Amino acid sequence: MITVVLIGSGNVAQHLLLAFQKAKSLNLIQVLARHPKQIAHLLDEKKIISDYKELKEADLYVIAVSDNAIAEVSSQIPFTYKLVVHTSGSIPMIEIDSKNRKGVFYPLQTFSKSKEIDFSQIPIALEAETKNDLSLLEAVAQSISNQVYQINSEQRKALHVAAVFVCNFVNHLYEIGSEICKENNLSFDLLKPLILETADKILSLTPNEAQTGPAKREDTVTINAHLNFLNKDNQKEIYKLLTQSIIDNGKKL
Repeated sequence: MITVVLIGSGNVAQHLLLAFQKAKSLNLIQVLARHPKQIAHLLDEKKIISDYKELKEADLYVIAVSDNAIAEVSSQIPFTYKLVVHTSGSIPMIEIDSKNRKGVFYPLQTFSKSKEIDFSQIPIALEAETKNDLSLLEAVAQSISNQVYQINSEQRKALHVAAVFVCNFVNHLYEIGSEICKENNLSFDLLKPLILETADKILSLTPNEAQTGPAKREDTVTINAHLNFLNKDNQKEIYKLLTQSIIDNGKKL
């Protein structure tokens, strides 16, 4: 059985905690958290620590903290030549303190504490310095997910940037849509069937095949009407930028 120590108590850490606990081939022996109360309801309190001096030896240490804290956290692990990985999509593996073996365990998903997730469907991107460490990470990843991939640092960076476009930016567009509805006494629920159908189409069509709307048709009458309707400068600029990008993309094909 592979022994694991998890460091962190935020969104990613909490979902990993639950996934690790369910895996029959893993033994989550400790979770180190700055805010123990955030995870007290998720596991035996005897396994929760907040002092690095209390860390036990394990096969794997998973750092699931904010990107700017990874280097500092890794430097405080009081062991040498242990396998230490972070879960970031954008931070280089070399940010982990060099006294230990380095790796990356990147689950590609958006995490919220209040939303349950089926970890078996989450792609996990792995990186390690040696074949043996990569094999260990693969065993851990395969114990919680059916989608495990070995990628290099540049590919992971590209994947993370792409994820920002298809997740974070899209979610912000949902927020803008919600604001427009609210300002005009409409329920955002009216848009949810459209959102679901749009997401469903991408499972069987390419993004270009799935694209519809006035920009795709170069319907300048509708585009100008929309721009005249919008009363916030940032909404107008976003609409113009995305519209022009869709038009330009159509001309390239």
